[in-house]
Amino acid sequence: MSVTTERKQELIKEFALHDGDVGSSAVQVAILTERIRNLTDHVNIHKKDFHTRRGLLALVSKRRRLLDYLKRTSEPSYLDLIKRLGLRK
Repeated sequence: MSVTTERKQELIKEFALHDGDVGSSAVQVAILTERIRNLTDHVNIHKKDFHTRRGLLALVSKRRRLLDYLKRTSEPSYLDLIKRLGLRK
């Protein structure tokens, strides 16, 4: 259900702005998106798992706040990120 170490390293390489970048907004959003996708699959299977559903909503809220920050500070990077992650339709 959680993101494996290997997958997290792949996401960091793909979305990092420079070498050694592990905490930028883009990297954080990418990792959160991966966790959200995993938890969404779990919640779809286990309909009555309300504890996980609450955690999922918290992650979605955190991602939303990070995306709002990114849009406010650098709209081109925000648009590039949501396109690369496939968040908006």
